[in-house]
Amino acid sequence: MMKYHVPVLLNESISGLSIKPEGTYLDLTYGGGGHSKEILEKLGTKGKLISFDRDESALSYSKINNMNLELIKSNFKFFDNHIKERGIDKVDGILADLGVSSHQIDELERGFTYKGDTKLDMRMNISDSLDAVEIINTYDQEKLENIFFNYGNILNPRNIVREIIKQREKKRILNNKDFVIILNQIFKKEIGYKLLSKFFQAIRIEVNDEINALKIMLKKSAEYLNKKGRLVIISYHSLEDKIVKNFINKSSFSSDYKKDMYGRKEEFFFRVTKKPIVPSRDEVKINPRSRSAKLRIGERL
Repeated sequence: MMKYHVPVLLNESISGLSIKPEGTYLDLTYGGGGHSKEILEKLGTKGKLISFDRDESALSYSKINNMNLELIKSNFKFFDNHIKERGIDKVDGILADLGVSSHQIDELERGFTYKGDTKLDMRMNISDSLDAVEIINTYDQEKLENIFFNYGNILNPRNIVREIIKQREKKRILNNKDFVIILNQIFKKEIGYKLLSKFFQAIRIEVNDEINALKIMLKKSAEYLNKKGRLVIISYHSLEDKIVKNFINKSSFSSDYKKDMYGRKEEFFFRVTKKPIVPSRDEVKINPRSRSAKLRIGERL
């Protein structure tokens, strides 16, 4: 049976949590359960792990039977509601792997990939109403430009978006193959996977409200981590990594420190990693999808 998802930077991220056997931990992106399984190996009988995933298939496909584990279907931005319901005020570590799972990419029906010929979708939670088809076919010029520029780093997207809108007025864009053909026509050549990935990434981020959810989750992590609790985040593109880096380093989402009403710097975290940890050559060779991963670790002050 094919693995649901190969965990990235597994040893490095688990080590970064500095796990206490009797501690309480959150895995905010359960996926294939790889990180959760390793956390459980280090917990004692009184330890607790609560793992979250917004994708029902992740929770049902790779269940782990362990009394120390509780699985919750939820967007990680709501983790605080769930732990408060369980009488938990603080936790000792929070882990999040922000990548799309291998299963989501490989299952063509999920519509995440530019390969093959399948309906565009890209919803991590298939019960959500907004999907890629709606974005491509209903967003106006300005909104599509902003998505491609901000989330895909597509420079000067105006003419590209104008042509997409022309094409969708002729025929609704439903499949990934149709969208790729339109992009090839715009660029007057068969464009490579790197550029295709940028367009698909931008749409996926918008579909799943990923940047907003990340910022909400990070703010809450500072509130719910115990002193010396660890925040361990694996990101896969520069926009995510910049947000995580600024929050751990400067307690804000900009390049300036967060300040209180008197102008004094507020610092939530000690930087455990001065520079991001990246996969080894061996890991990238085994799992090429890990190549863009960056791991950052903060310790609550």
